[in-house]
Amino acid sequence: MMGSFFTDTNLGIVLLVLGQCLLVLVPLLVALAFLMYADRKIWAAVQMRRGPNMVGAFGLLQSFADFLKYIVKEIVVPAGADRSVFFLAPMISFVLAVIAWAVIPFNEGWVLSDINVAILYVFAVSSLEVYGVIMGGWASNSKYPFLGSLRSAAQMISYEVSIGLIIIGVIISTGSMNLSDIVRAQDGAYGIFSWYWLPHFPMLFLFFISALAETNRPPFDLPEAESELVAGYQVEYSSTPFLLFMIGELMAVVLMCALVSLLFFGGWLSPIPGLPDGVLWMVLKMGFVFFIFAMVKAITPRYRYDQLMRLGWKVFLPMSLAWVVIVAFLAKFELFGGAWARWTMGV
Repeated sequence: MMGSFFTDTNLGIVLLVLGQCLLVLVPLLVALAFLMYADRKIWAAVQMRRGPNMVGAFGLLQSFADFLKYIVKEIVVPAGADRSVFFLAPMISFVLAVIAWAVIPFNEGWVLSDINVAILYVFAVSSLEVYGVIMGGWASNSKYPFLGSLRSAAQMISYEVSIGLIIIGVIISTGSMNLSDIVRAQDGAYGIFSWYWLPHFPMLFLFFISALAETNRPPFDLPEAESELVAGYQVEYSSTPFLLFMIGELMAVVLMCALVSLLFFGGWLSPIPGLPDGVLWMVLKMGFVFFIFAMVKAITPRYRYDQLMRLGWKVFLPMSLAWVVIVAFLAKFELFGGAWARWTMGV
């Protein structure tokens, strides 16, 4: 009776979908708190200092203390700001970062919406996130946030082109835009050597670096360059609106970690043949990619903006476009799809 209520009634379906959304969102938000802690600890270890260590055991509750601080602080709005756009901008950044997770599979069947155009959906949502940044910089009515938002818009659009072309190569290899199908295509007899990191090895590095630029992570954090822009597009924000910007940005970073895991490292597949697949492998792969994100932040000096744009348009774009042509040629004559499928399946 209870089962039919959740499948046959409108209210039951709404409650079921809401419960599924919370089942993804709540663990994700809790994970973000500890990932922020890990990010700060890794940076501190590289610089030979302690990092957060006062709130909770080993400083584990520092992120929650920071969250409480942002909640109780006063919201300050500049006198000349457009109030409606000023508050709408962080909401857009946060909501778009959240809804992108609707198509991310964590295990076989563990996905909110298993649509056939999942990659197109993620790409469309991530492309819209630039509007939140532009609106925040424009509504602040200050030259520094405005310049930071323009930088971010140009940067995100530039590297989205490379990310899209790299993903097209993976789509050609798989024949599907469904993320679960892409993971299943990497399931072979040779474990880790059946995954797409091996045939798409050059594009793995390009995708990772493009993801750094897409999410404004160091060394590509030019929209927030403190020495040039006084912290960029969010300098006029405080309290909860600033927190929404930061959560949206960190959630976009974790989304890129999930995409790297799904597209190149087999998602929930076990790296060793014989071991069971599962969500644990997906979490471990995402954690490893996030560790690399954190290490790059700690050890890499910041680029100049002209270097950033030159890298995106004159290096990454031609290379990713050439890779699409190569993969399409190999797939056309079954030099990639058929041969790689036979290799991964052990035939």
